[in-house]
Amino acid sequence: MYSGGGGKACRVNRNPVAGLVLGLVFLGGGCGRGESPAGLPGTDAVVRPTPAARKVLVSRLAGSWYPGDAATLRRRLEEFFSRTEDQHLGKVRALVLPHAGYRYSGQTAAWGVRQVAGRKWKRVVILGPSHRFALPGRVSVPDATHYATPLGEIPLDRECIAALGKSAVVVCRPEVHRVEHSVQIELPLLQHALGEFALVPIVVGQLDLADIGRVADAIRPLVDEETLLIASSDFTHYGPNYGFVPFRDRIPERLEEFARNAFEAIRSMRPAALLEHVAGTGDTICGRYAVGILLALLDGGYQAHWVHFDTSGRITGDYRNSVSYLAVAFTRRENESGTRSGGAVRLSRDDRRRLLRLARRAIEFFLEKRRVPEAEELGIECTPAVKQVRGVFVTLKKKGRLRGCIGEIFPRRELYRAVIAQAINAAVNDRRFAPVRRQEIPDLQIEISVLTPPQRVAGCRDIRLGRHGIILRKGFRQAVFLPQVAPEQGWSLEETLTHLSLKAGLPADAWKMGADFYVFEAAVFSEDENPSPE
Repeated sequence: MYSGGGGKACRVNRNPVAGLVLGLVFLGGGCGRGESPAGLPGTDAVVRPTPAARKVLVSRLAGSWYPGDAATLRRRLEEFFSRTEDQHLGKVRALVLPHAGYRYSGQTAAWGVRQVAGRKWKRVVILGPSHRFALPGRVSVPDATHYATPLGEIPLDRECIAALGKSAVVVCRPEVHRVEHSVQIELPLLQHALGEFALVPIVVGQLDLADIGRVADAIRPLVDEETLLIASSDFTHYGPNYGFVPFRDRIPERLEEFARNAFEAIRSMRPAALLEHVAGTGDTICGRYAVGILLALLDGGYQAHWVHFDTSGRITGDYRNSVSYLAVAFTRRENESGTRSGGAVRLSRDDRRRLLRLARRAIEFFLEKRRVPEAEELGIECTPAVKQVRGVFVTLKKKGRLRGCIGEIFPRRELYRAVIAQAINAAVNDRRFAPVRRQEIPDLQIEISVLTPPQRVAGCRDIRLGRHGIILRKGFRQAVFLPQVAPEQGWSLEETLTHLSLKAGLPADAWKMGADFYVFEAAVFSEDENPSPE
């Protein structure tokens, strides 16, 4: 979360409704106006990885999980990729990949990696489950500078890892990374297909839904369009060896049915749906928490694609004990019109009123029942216009004074879903204010800002005050102002950028050199005015 500086500051959410409203925006600063992120509370001491010198972690999988000789390994990988094809899904942003030995899951993993091959990735974040060590409520990053496989060394993104180490949900347990295969098994495939990249390896412990949200919040500030996200997971582990024998006939068909059901949960883009699938069926998905974090990071603005499925039972011809392998790719979701979110915001007067009622009823519902509602529970029709994928901020005022403001900048999910989530967050999760009480609701005025996707500009002179919302990025520091902030405060461009630099935790003049600027526009409407159509 972010708060602070300058006028009626709003914030981008980091810890949404105790993990109920998951996966919001990763930009620093507030909706108009905040502080840099702090670590979330926890009980374990945070161990921050600070290797004093070069430290290479050599994968122990070579020679057993895959060939230990570089030439043999390359030939094996070439065979795998020769039997795949680009499914032309669009710009794939994330993957779920299996993590067994290459004899079993290598071909399925290659199908997934093929969908992101040929693109230049600055960074790859891999989330893999911890099989041998307990990490309750935590994830671990390694104390190393490089990973080594027979294909060479991969540099770790130490700056990202150090930033992660500031969060209380992130620990550094070197022993976990020495033995855990779920991250390491993906590396030769990625080296072969992607070339050079920096790695952020994260081993995931045993989490609940709130933990998943906290971990996603810690990772989100480090993710940009040049970052590939991977969740490493095998799926159903069937047979007496795994203590899971829910059926004894039609095993191949039933295993695929289990995988299809798990995929439907993933396709909902809701971490809770995947955990509910596991709880309801007993399905033995070892990477369910890693996949849950991935879903929380992507939100509903992405769609999942079934890429390839296989089982060890089919490969060996023995289904008495079998593990299922599934590759899933994620692309940005399309609107009902078939186009991706973007361009001018077009909402009728009725749609604007509809969204304002949705925000108010969402707050009322949550304060009464302490859970996030679905739109149908609020009795408001969702038209195609409110289903477009957009960024949004919700601002609450009480007697003209700010009472809460939280939002998400990048278009990640349908507008109506974002409004429900951010209205609740503005009411109960803005750390600058005490949570809204039920008796305050009649005194609240609600304002909604629906955003166009941010676009990078060549320099600050391309910014138009009053028209553009502004994102300033410098290193890992970033902050945002909504378009209405500068006019409300009476600031010039230089004053605006000075306040924006301070809000990002940078020196006042940091905007003058080495900063990147992004702009967006907003359709702003509120209950205390007559929303006009656009």
